[in-house]
Amino acid sequence: MRIFVTGASGWIGSAVVPELIDAGHQVVGLARSDASAAALTGAGAEVVRGTVDDLDVLRDAAAASDGVIHLAFKHDIAFSGDFRGAAEADRRAVDALGAALVGTDRPFVIASGVAGLAPGRVSTEQDTATVNSSPITIRAATAQAVLDLAQQGVRSSVVRLSATCHGDGDNGFMATLVAVARAKGVSGYVGDGTNRWPAVHRLDAARLFRLAVEKAPAGSVLHGVAEEGVALRDVAEVIGRHLDVPVTSVAPENAAEHFAWLGAFVGIDAPASNALTRRLLAWEPVHPGLLEDLDKGHYFQAPTTTA
Repeated sequence: MRIFVTGASGWIGSAVVPELIDAGHQVVGLARSDASAAALTGAGAEVVRGTVDDLDVLRDAAAASDGVIHLAFKHDIAFSGDFRGAAEADRRAVDALGAALVGTDRPFVIASGVAGLAPGRVSTEQDTATVNSSPITIRAATAQAVLDLAQQGVRSSVVRLSATCHGDGDNGFMATLVAVARAKGVSGYVGDGTNRWPAVHRLDAARLFRLAVEKAPAGSVLHGVAEEGVALRDVAEVIGRHLDVPVTSVAPENAAEHFAWLGAFVGIDAPASNALTRRLLAWEPVHPGLLEDLDKGHYFQAPTTTA
Protein backbone atom coordinates (compact mmCIF):
# COMPACT_ATOMS: atom_id res chain seq x y z
CA MET A 1 0.00 0.00 0.00
CA ARG A 2 0.98 3.60 -0.61
CA ILE A 3 0.28 5.29 2.74
CA PHE A 4 0.23 9.02 3.37
CA VAL A 5 1.33 9.88 6.92
CA THR A 6 1.00 13.29 8.57
CA GLY A 7 3.22 13.95 11.56
CA ALA A 8 5.56 11.45 9.95
CA SER A 9 8.73 12.86 11.52
CA GLY A 10 7.21 13.34 14.97
CA TRP A 11 7.50 11.21 18.10
CA ILE A 12 4.98 8.57 17.01
CA GLY A 13 5.35 9.09 13.28
CA SER A 14 9.10 8.47 13.29
CA ALA A 15 8.34 4.99 14.64
CA VAL A 16 5.33 4.38 12.39
CA VAL A 17 7.24 5.13 9.17
CA PRO A 18 9.90 2.38 9.55
CA GLU A 19 7.20 0.01 10.86
CA LEU A 20 5.26 0.50 7.64
CA ILE A 21 8.30 0.32 5.36
CA ASP A 22 9.57 -2.85 7.05
CA ALA A 23 6.16 -4.41 6.37
CA GLY A 24 6.51 -3.66 2.66
CA HIS A 25 4.45 -0.48 2.38
CA GLN A 26 5.38 2.68 0.49
CA VAL A 27 5.25 5.74 2.72
CA VAL A 28 4.66 9.35 1.75
CA GLY A 29 5.24 11.71 4.66
CA LEU A 30 4.14 15.30 5.21
CA ALA A 31 7.11 17.52 6.07
CA ARG A 32 6.90 21.15 7.15
CA SER A 33 10.66 21.79 7.33
CA ASP A 34 13.91 20.86 5.65
CA ALA A 35 14.93 18.87 8.70
CA SER A 36 11.70 16.85 8.66
CA ALA A 37 12.07 16.23 4.94
CA ALA A 38 15.65 15.02 5.38
CA ALA A 39 14.63 12.68 8.22
CA LEU A 40 11.86 11.16 6.11
CA THR A 41 14.10 10.74 3.08
CA GLY A 42 16.71 9.09 5.28
CA ALA A 43 14.08 6.68 6.58
CA GLY A 44 13.16 5.66 3.04
CA ALA A 45 9.93 7.63 2.65
CA GLU A 46 8.79 10.01 -0.06
CA VAL A 47 8.14 13.59 0.99
CA VAL A 48 5.25 15.97 0.46
CA ARG A 49 6.08 19.48 1.67
CA GLY A 50 3.42 21.33 3.64
CA THR A 51 1.67 21.70 6.98
CA VAL A 52 -1.68 20.64 8.42
CA ASP A 53 -2.96 24.08 7.43
CA ASP A 54 -2.32 23.37 3.73
CA LEU A 55 -5.68 21.73 3.07
CA ASP A 56 -5.25 21.40 -0.70
CA VAL A 57 -1.94 19.61 -0.14
CA LEU A 58 -3.61 17.23 2.30
CA ARG A 59 -6.51 16.49 -0.05
CA ASP A 60 -4.24 15.83 -3.02
CA ALA A 61 -1.88 13.57 -1.06
CA ALA A 62 -4.76 11.61 0.44
CA ALA A 63 -6.42 11.17 -2.95
CA ALA A 64 -3.16 9.81 -4.38
CA SER A 65 -2.73 7.28 -1.56
CA ASP A 66 -4.10 3.83 -0.74
CA GLY A 67 -4.60 4.90 2.87
CA VAL A 68 -3.92 7.69 5.36
CA ILE A 69 -2.55 7.80 8.90
CA HIS A 70 -3.06 11.19 10.53
CA LEU A 71 -0.69 11.84 13.45
CA ALA A 72 0.06 15.55 13.14
CA PHE A 73 -1.20 17.93 15.82
CA LYS A 74 -0.10 21.42 16.78
CA HIS A 75 1.25 20.43 20.20
CA ASP A 76 3.40 23.55 20.35
CA ILE A 77 0.45 25.93 20.43
CA ALA A 78 -1.78 23.50 22.35
CA PHE A 79 0.62 23.31 25.28
CA SER A 80 1.33 27.04 25.21
CA GLY A 81 -2.30 27.83 25.95
CA ASP A 82 -4.23 27.68 22.67
CA PHE A 83 -5.58 24.13 22.75
CA ARG A 84 -8.77 25.27 21.01
CA GLY A 85 -6.78 26.67 18.10
CA ALA A 86 -4.79 23.46 17.74
CA ALA A 87 -7.90 21.30 17.94
CA GLU A 88 -9.80 23.39 15.40
CA ALA A 89 -6.86 23.23 12.97
CA ASP A 90 -6.82 19.47 13.45
CA ARG A 91 -10.53 19.24 12.61
CA ARG A 92 -10.03 21.16 9.37
CA ALA A 93 -7.17 18.85 8.40
CA VAL A 94 -9.19 15.73 9.20
CA ASP A 95 -12.16 17.00 7.19
CA ALA A 96 -9.91 17.64 4.19
CA LEU A 97 -8.27 14.22 4.38
CA GLY A 98 -11.57 12.43 4.89
CA ALA A 99 -13.28 14.19 1.99
CA ALA A 100 -10.60 12.87 -0.36
CA LEU A 101 -11.31 9.29 0.73
CA VAL A 102 -15.11 9.23 0.64
CA GLY A 103 -16.41 6.34 -1.46
CA THR A 104 -13.01 4.69 -1.90
CA ASP A 105 -13.14 2.05 0.89
CA ARG A 106 -9.56 3.07 1.69
CA PRO A 107 -8.31 3.18 5.31
CA PHE A 108 -8.14 6.40 7.30
CA VAL A 109 -6.57 6.12 10.76
CA ILE A 110 -6.21 9.00 13.20
CA ALA A 111 -4.67 9.37 16.65
CA SER A 112 -6.81 10.42 19.59
CA GLY A 113 -6.60 9.89 23.37
CA VAL A 114 -8.15 7.93 26.21
CA ALA A 115 -7.99 10.60 28.93
CA GLY A 116 -11.36 11.70 30.25
CA LEU A 117 -13.37 8.90 28.65
CA ALA A 118 -14.78 7.28 31.79
CA PRO A 119 -14.01 9.15 35.03
CA GLY A 120 -13.92 6.81 38.01
CA ARG A 121 -13.57 3.55 36.09
CA VAL A 122 -11.54 1.72 33.46
CA SER A 123 -12.51 2.93 29.98
CA THR A 124 -13.00 0.54 27.07
CA GLU A 125 -13.10 0.86 23.32
CA GLN A 126 -16.90 0.92 23.56
CA ASP A 127 -16.96 4.14 25.60
CA THR A 128 -17.92 7.33 23.81
CA ALA A 129 -16.26 10.57 24.83
CA THR A 130 -18.50 13.39 26.04
CA VAL A 131 -18.51 16.42 23.76
CA ASN A 132 -19.27 19.73 25.47
CA SER A 133 -18.04 23.32 25.42
CA SER A 134 -14.55 22.39 26.59
CA PRO A 135 -11.91 22.86 23.86
CA ILE A 136 -10.40 19.52 24.86
CA THR A 137 -13.51 17.71 23.64
CA ILE A 138 -13.12 19.17 20.16
CA ARG A 139 -10.74 16.27 19.53
CA ALA A 140 -13.43 13.85 20.65
CA ALA A 141 -15.83 15.36 18.12
CA THR A 142 -13.15 15.07 15.45
CA ALA A 143 -12.65 11.39 16.26
CA GLN A 144 -16.40 10.80 15.99
CA ALA A 145 -16.46 12.54 12.62
CA VAL A 146 -13.79 10.11 11.40
CA LEU A 147 -15.76 7.12 12.67
CA ASP A 148 -18.86 8.47 10.89
CA LEU A 149 -16.95 8.29 7.60
CA ALA A 150 -17.47 4.52 7.80
CA GLN A 151 -20.99 5.27 6.51
CA GLN A 152 -19.52 7.07 3.50
CA GLY A 153 -17.26 4.39 2.10
CA VAL A 154 -14.15 5.01 4.20
CA ARG A 155 -12.48 2.27 6.27
CA SER A 156 -12.00 4.66 9.14
CA SER A 157 -10.58 3.92 12.58
CA VAL A 158 -9.42 5.85 15.63
CA VAL A 159 -6.44 4.86 17.78
CA ARG A 160 -6.91 6.31 21.26
CA LEU A 161 -3.41 6.61 22.64
CA SER A 162 -2.39 6.27 26.27
CA ALA A 163 -1.72 9.35 28.37
CA THR A 164 1.97 8.58 27.99
CA CYS A 165 3.58 7.07 24.91
CA HIS A 166 7.07 6.49 26.22
CA GLY A 167 10.48 5.45 24.96
CA ASP A 168 14.04 6.64 24.42
CA GLY A 169 13.94 10.18 23.02
CA ASP A 170 10.55 11.08 24.50
CA ASN A 171 10.06 14.82 25.02
CA GLY A 172 6.46 14.55 26.23
CA PHE A 173 4.76 14.06 29.58
CA MET A 174 7.38 11.82 31.20
CA ALA A 175 10.26 14.01 30.12
CA THR A 176 8.37 17.03 31.47
CA LEU A 177 7.83 15.36 34.85
CA VAL A 178 11.56 14.66 35.03
CA ALA A 179 12.38 18.25 34.08
CA VAL A 180 10.00 19.64 36.72
CA ALA A 181 11.48 17.36 39.40
CA ARG A 182 14.99 18.44 38.45
CA ALA A 183 14.05 22.12 38.52
CA LYS A 184 12.02 21.98 41.75
CA GLY A 185 14.34 19.64 43.63
CA VAL A 186 11.43 17.32 44.47
CA SER A 187 9.59 14.64 42.52
CA GLY A 188 5.90 15.40 42.91
CA TYR A 189 2.57 13.69 42.47
CA VAL A 190 -0.91 15.09 43.07
CA GLY A 191 -2.86 14.19 46.21
CA ASP A 192 -2.21 10.62 47.30
CA GLY A 193 -0.76 9.73 43.89
CA THR A 194 -3.06 6.75 43.32
CA ASN A 195 -4.47 8.21 40.10
CA ARG A 196 -3.45 6.08 37.13
CA TRP A 197 -2.26 6.75 33.62
CA PRO A 198 -2.39 4.11 30.91
CA ALA A 199 0.92 3.75 29.11
CA VAL A 200 2.29 2.31 25.88
CA HIS A 201 5.78 2.13 24.41
CA ARG A 202 5.93 4.08 21.17
CA LEU A 203 7.18 1.02 19.23
CA ASP A 204 4.13 -0.95 20.33
CA ALA A 205 1.95 2.01 19.35
CA ALA A 206 3.61 2.12 15.93
CA ARG A 207 2.74 -1.53 15.31
CA LEU A 208 -0.87 -0.85 16.26
CA PHE A 209 -1.11 1.94 13.69
CA ARG A 210 0.25 -0.42 11.02
CA LEU A 211 -2.27 -3.12 11.93
CA ALA A 212 -5.06 -0.54 11.89
CA VAL A 213 -4.28 0.73 8.41
CA GLU A 214 -3.87 -2.81 7.15
CA LYS A 215 -6.97 -4.48 8.55
CA ALA A 216 -9.06 -2.56 11.10
CA PRO A 217 -12.75 -2.76 10.13
CA ALA A 218 -14.54 0.44 9.22
CA GLY A 219 -15.64 2.39 12.27
CA SER A 220 -13.19 0.72 14.67
CA VAL A 221 -12.13 2.29 17.95
CA LEU A 222 -8.75 0.98 19.14
CA HIS A 223 -6.88 1.55 22.38
CA GLY A 224 -3.15 2.13 22.16
CA VAL A 225 -2.77 0.90 25.71
CA ALA A 226 -0.17 -1.59 26.90
CA GLU A 227 -0.59 -1.01 30.64
CA GLU A 228 -4.09 -0.32 31.95
CA GLY A 229 -2.94 2.15 34.56
CA VAL A 230 0.31 3.12 36.28
CA ALA A 231 -0.02 5.05 39.55
CA LEU A 232 1.57 8.49 39.33
CA ARG A 233 3.10 8.05 42.78
CA ASP A 234 5.02 5.04 41.44
CA VAL A 235 6.26 7.18 38.57
CA ALA A 236 7.32 9.94 40.98
CA GLU A 237 9.23 7.44 43.11
CA VAL A 238 11.27 6.19 40.15
CA ILE A 239 12.02 9.77 39.14
CA GLY A 240 12.99 10.70 42.69
CA ARG A 241 15.31 7.72 42.97
CA HIS A 242 17.13 8.49 39.72
CA LEU A 243 17.48 12.21 40.46
CA ASP A 244 18.18 11.63 44.17
CA VAL A 245 15.48 14.10 45.21
CA PRO A 246 12.64 13.73 47.73
CA VAL A 247 9.28 12.38 46.60
CA THR A 248 6.37 14.49 47.81
CA SER A 249 2.66 15.11 47.42
CA VAL A 250 1.45 18.30 45.77
CA ALA A 251 -2.00 19.56 46.77
CA PRO A 252 -4.45 19.63 43.84
CA GLU A 253 -4.90 23.38 44.18
CA ASN A 254 -1.13 23.83 43.78
CA ALA A 255 -0.73 21.51 40.78
CA ALA A 256 -0.76 24.27 38.17
CA GLU A 257 1.91 26.24 40.02
CA HIS A 258 4.14 23.21 40.58
CA PHE A 259 3.76 21.41 37.24
CA ALA A 260 3.02 24.41 34.95
CA TRP A 261 1.02 23.34 31.87
CA LEU A 262 1.20 19.71 32.95
CA GLY A 263 -0.77 20.57 36.08
CA ALA A 264 -4.04 20.15 34.18
CA PHE A 265 -3.19 16.54 33.36
CA VAL A 266 -1.04 15.10 36.15
CA GLY A 267 -3.95 14.56 38.54
CA ILE A 268 -6.19 12.77 36.03
CA ASP A 269 -7.18 9.17 36.74
CA ALA A 270 -7.66 7.56 33.33
CA PRO A 271 -7.13 3.77 33.36
CA ALA A 272 -8.05 2.12 30.07
CA SER A 273 -8.49 -1.41 28.77
CA ASN A 274 -7.04 -2.83 25.55
CA ALA A 275 -8.94 -6.14 25.53
CA LEU A 276 -11.09 -5.48 22.46
CA THR A 277 -8.15 -4.08 20.48
CA ARG A 278 -6.01 -7.11 21.20
CA ARG A 279 -8.77 -9.49 20.14
CA LEU A 280 -9.65 -7.56 16.99
CA LEU A 281 -6.14 -7.12 15.59
CA ALA A 282 -4.08 -9.73 17.50
CA TRP A 283 -1.96 -6.86 18.80
CA GLU A 284 0.35 -7.86 21.63
CA PRO A 285 2.57 -5.18 23.22
CA VAL A 286 6.07 -6.56 23.73
CA HIS A 287 8.23 -3.57 24.66
CA PRO A 288 9.13 -2.41 28.21
CA GLY A 289 6.44 -1.01 30.49
CA LEU A 290 6.58 2.55 31.77
CA LEU A 291 8.37 1.99 35.09
CA GLU A 292 10.85 -0.41 33.49
CA ASP A 293 11.50 2.12 30.72
CA LEU A 294 12.05 4.90 33.27
CA ASP A 295 14.49 2.66 35.14
CA LYS A 296 16.59 2.25 31.99
CA GLY A 297 17.90 5.75 32.68
CA HIS A 298 17.56 7.50 29.32
CA TYR A 299 15.03 9.98 30.74
CA PHE A 300 17.62 11.15 33.28
CA GLN A 301 20.56 11.98 31.09
CA ALA A 302 21.70 15.46 32.07
CA PRO A 303 20.63 18.17 29.63
CA THR A 304 23.45 19.18 27.34
CA THR A 305 24.68 22.76 27.35
CA THR A 306 26.66 24.70 24.81
CA ALA A 307 29.18 27.44 25.43
